[in-house]
This record gives sequence, C-alpha cells and structure tokens, in this order.
Amino acid sequence: MGIVSISFCTYKLWKWIIAKRKARRTKENGMLLLNKEESHKKFSSDNQKQVQELPLFNFEMLVNATSNFHLSNKLGQGGFGPVYRGKMSDGQEIAVKRLSRTSAQGLEEFMNEVVVISKLQHRNLVRLLGCCVEGEERMLLYEYMPNKSLDAFLFDPHKERLLDWKKRFNIIEGIGRGLLYLHRDSRLRIIHRDLKASNILLDKELNPKISDFGMARIFGSNEDQANTNRVVGTYGYMSPEYAMEGRFSEKSDVFSFGVLLLEIVSERRNSSFYNDEQSQSLLGLAWKLWNTNNAIALIDVMIYEPCFEIEILRCIQVGLLCVQEFAQDRPTVSDVVSMLKSEIVHPPLPMKPAFIERQIASDTDSSQRSQTECSVNNVTVTMVQGR
Repeated sequence: MGIVSISFCTYKLWKWIIAKRKARRTKENGMLLLNKEESHKKFSSDNQKQVQELPLFNFEMLVNATSNFHLSNKLGQGGFGPVYRGKMSDGQEIAVKRLSRTSAQGLEEFMNEVVVISKLQHRNLVRLLGCCVEGEERMLLYEYMPNKSLDAFLFDPHKERLLDWKKRFNIIEGIGRGLLYLHRDSRLRIIHRDLKASNILLDKELNPKISDFGMARIFGSNEDQANTNRVVGTYGYMSPEYAMEGRFSEKSDVFSFGVLLLEIVSERRNSSFYNDEQSQSLLGLAWKLWNTNNAIALIDVMIYEPCFEIEILRCIQVGLLCVQEFAQDRPTVSDVVSMLKSEIVHPPLPMKPAFIERQIASDTDSSQRSQTECSVNNVTVTMVQGR
C-alpha cells in the first residue's frame, strides 16, 4: 500500500512539474498573453487584425530581456524611438524597437511596419519576430544583427578595414537583391523610401539586411508613382522629385541605392563636402572624376587592388546611372542587378546626377541634356536624421 501511495504521489509531482514547465515556457515565449480587447482598443479594427496576426510578447518579458531597457543595451535612436538589444531566457538575442511616446509619427510607423514587413520574407530583409501592445507600450521585435548597421562599419576608420572589396561587393549585391524582392518578387510591391547606410543591418557574416519599413508604401499592380504632402526620409539619399515635389516611385529607391553604392565604393558620406573650391557633394565629386576619366580616384584606398579595378569601376558607373537627375533615365532595380552581375555587358553612359551645383562636363560629353547651370539645392548637403 505504501509503495502505491509513493508511486501515486510521484506521478502527481511529475505532472505538476510538467505543467509548471509548460506554463513557464508559454510565459517566456510571451505568445498571446495579452488581453487583446484591452491591448488593441486604441487600434482600428483593421489594425487590430494585423497586430493579432503577429506573435505577441508581453511587456514584463521584454523588461527582463533588456534589463529594464538599460542604457547599456541601447543600440540606437530613430524617429520611431529607441532600439534595444535583448536576450530571451532561452538565449535568443533580439532587437526591440520601442515606440517613443513623444513621437508624433510613431504609431503610424508602428502599424506601417506591422502591415508591410510581416508579409515579407527574404534573406536580405530583416525578420520581424513579433510585437508588444500592452497599455501605452508599442514595441516591435526583430532578429538581432550582431554587426549593427553598415554605416557603423563604413564610416568608422577602425572598422572599415574589415570590409575588403569582396565583402563590400557582397553587400552591394545583397541590397540589390533585397530591393528587387520589394519591387518585383514579393507578394506586395513595396517602395522603401528611406534606404540609407544606417538602415542596412549586417549579420555575423556581414550579409546585408534591409531594415526600417516605417516609411514604406505599398503600390498597387497598376501604380507607377504616388504623391505625398509629407516628405519623410533622409536628405542626401532622397531623389530630387521626392525631396522637392513629393513624388515617389521605384526610381526613388533606385536613387537611394545609387547613393549607397557610391558611398560603399568611396567610403565617403554624401552629406559631406569634398575636394576643391567648388565644395562638391559625393555625387558632384563622382561626376567630376567620371568625366575627367579619373573615376579610379574615387575608390577607397583600403579596398583598391588592380584585379578588382574593372568591377569597382563598373559599380561606380552603375551608381551614377542610379542617381541621374531625371527618374525616367534611371535603370530599374532588375537592370541594376543585371549590370552588377555583368549580365548587361555594356551599361549605358550616365548623364548628369541630381543636385549638382554647377555643370561639370568633359568636352566630349555630348549626351548631356542641357549645358545650363542647375540650381543649388541643399538637399544633398544637409543630413536630417528623420529615423
């Protein structure tokens, strides 16, 4: 009888332990622990549906994961709010983007990211893991990128040495593939609108992932461009038609990609001035060097090797094609990817980039649209950190 009693008690204890473990795992995962009616009451019915489709994490778990959002875990700050590094109880590292309560555009960006990126999956896009909507708290959880962002490498004299040409070209191709997926290959047509070095995250192998879809817009199948009265983004990366007229399209993203490409090759920011008395932006400098048959001078000395010269010069040419003044002259992302892979053997010659203060052309440059001076626009020289 005693043995039976002991066996029964042991069985009950085992069942209790299993139940506790299961409950703890559920809590740690944070899935569906919210009172949805309370948590979503400030969202429209459509937004509630979008949020409920995502894995939901509770606030307490994220407090623990980020050590109560400790400053030492802060990765950065954008227009949406601060971003923190977190570590789950199972050891998984995450990035937590916490909506700032003072951000006027934050809630709109929050829902925009939920709607856009939750429907996308590609190796060159950052992966959304879930969200937290509890009380006044709004947070998005992403896979953690241990190497942070491209600009942290590219413009840091101590880290840029880690990016040789092969790694940089891999980053260029990866960004191109990610952008091609957004424009053509995903179930939605997405215009990112804020492509820049700080929005390109790098995983542990330095593979690029496009991030930050708060400004992104979904295009219909028959829609080629759209207009907005609220221009958002980062000066230096914005196309002229978007910065000055509020018109955006796939070609707006192509322009931003071209700026990125030239920055990666040269290790120079487009928001700074370079070279001579003309105080040129990166685009102006690249154009001048191209037209004087000296584009090789644009290349970062840290990556230059004669065996890579043709490939790097091709990237400069593609970059200049992407930043041409008129949107209709710029290539599609599909053509850009083909040119980078040398599938298009002879890319066209670029015409004048946008935002050039003064016409800089060689005597043989007969392809120019105009020999008149272009008005100065500070959009290329003032960096506004809108994110």
